[in-house]
Amino acid sequence: MSKHDLVIRGGTIYDGSGNPPFIGDIAIDGQKITVIGTHGGFEGETEVDATGLAVAPGFINMLSWAVESLIADGRSQGDIRQGVTLEVVGEGFSMGPLSEKMKAENPNGILGNKDFQYKVDWTTLGEYLDFMVHHGISCNIASFVGTATLRAYTIGYSDRPPTESELAKMCELAEEAMHEGAVGLSSALIYPPASYAKTDELIAIAKAVSKYNGLYITHLRSEADQFLEAIDEMLTISREAKIRAEIYHLKVSGRENWPKMDEAIRVVEAARAAGEEITADMYMYPAGGTGLEACIPSWAHDGGTSALKARLRDPETRQRIKKDMNTPSATWENMWLKAGTPDNILLAEFANEELKPFMGKRLTEVAAIRGTSPEDTIMDLIAEDEGRVSTIYFMMSEDNIRKQVALPWVSFCSDAESMSPEGVFLKSNPHPRAYGNFARLLGHYVRDERLVPLEEVVRRLTSFPAKTLRIVDRGSLAAGYFADVVIFDPAKVQDYATFEAPQQFATGMVHVFVNGAQVLKNGEHTGALPGQVVRGPGWTGKKN
Repeated sequence: MSKHDLVIRGGTIYDGSGNPPFIGDIAIDGQKITVIGTHGGFEGETEVDATGLAVAPGFINMLSWAVESLIADGRSQGDIRQGVTLEVVGEGFSMGPLSEKMKAENPNGILGNKDFQYKVDWTTLGEYLDFMVHHGISCNIASFVGTATLRAYTIGYSDRPPTESELAKMCELAEEAMHEGAVGLSSALIYPPASYAKTDELIAIAKAVSKYNGLYITHLRSEADQFLEAIDEMLTISREAKIRAEIYHLKVSGRENWPKMDEAIRVVEAARAAGEEITADMYMYPAGGTGLEACIPSWAHDGGTSALKARLRDPETRQRIKKDMNTPSATWENMWLKAGTPDNILLAEFANEELKPFMGKRLTEVAAIRGTSPEDTIMDLIAEDEGRVSTIYFMMSEDNIRKQVALPWVSFCSDAESMSPEGVFLKSNPHPRAYGNFARLLGHYVRDERLVPLEEVVRRLTSFPAKTLRIVDRGSLAAGYFADVVIFDPAKVQDYATFEAPQQFATGMVHVFVNGAQVLKNGEHTGALPGQVVRGPGWTGKKN
């Protein structure tokens, strides 16, 4: 009988393939799975009884904003307690490469969130990823390089096309990031300065990344009135650059736009049927989360945050902004109009201590307290705050969510930090997806509504995103793969986070292992920090 460091005994194994589960044992030595058997034949120095529980590969969060929350607390409790073992970060804005000017502007936190204070000890994306592992994290981490970061590094925050030399520099920086292990190129095209990039600019940078088999992943230029046109742009970039592409957090906003989801699905499936590798990811809530500044027209952001706030303080410019806020336009994504009513806008996070009492309140209530119109309240809050006013917008269709859950080419994401209800995290009122996204998928949509078989949703949480990212040796329970393993009770997995009270852990996850080390034991965090950098297909093998 062979002996091993760890044996997970008698669990119902969902190996990530999408095939039906089977009862078996898993032997782990060091960081990797050694053997999987259905009839025992081996024993472990440590054994975990998984009888009656599901055993699966660790889940992959395709859009995580844990870039700073993991610095504040590397345990990643909100996501570890839901089975997430790999956080994929870098939606549009990545934590590198950074110019000296970018570092000087935010020396105590690159995203400008005053609640998270840390020294920016890196310049390149690869250096950031190594910094995180050296700092100590429970989960693994991977990153895209963001087009907004490349623009800020090269051009700044001006609304203009790049010169030939500036575009060449952005391509060069993107290639360097791929060499350092980026999994691809990301864009978030409703947010300045990324929104200033035209399609040809994106194609040029995507071509540089496609040489390394990276993925192009995008927050579409519109998720509302120009939703279908934005999908066409994504397909154009994919085809012209000869690059695989994914849609971030697939959704369509605004009641009048909800019927467009059927056509979007048809377009993507037609492209896939023609051999194009087009995928998407999603979260499990009918409300999105972004900044309050998304209610302000793009032209007002030209020049960056200080220029925006100066415009908001100028009475004449404010009137122009207010007029544009209330005028439908195809040139920018107007979250104020898409929300439909100020009651559909919930204020979640402020940096200014004087504004923090408004956290968790609807815009309607805050406007009444302050005695100003909803539009003026929006502009005043942005001007008065010291950072980004994190905001939740209720504007999506539950019926569309249920359609998307059933799509075999859609993986899953939280689009949120990974946090715990303590310390610095209590200074904000996050979107409930930060604590409940994956548990809500497994409990509500899979177990209760039975929209997808458990073995299929496990595939789309594990091997499918691993393949999409071109990650090797992860995402499956197989000999030679890294031992990222989750053990949970499908009958008990449950989310508790709500929009009104989001800071509540999910339950039902019993044990979690990352690189063979146990980070969750009987539902409680062990304090272990075994996380590693997971590098993309262009990595040269050299650390920074």
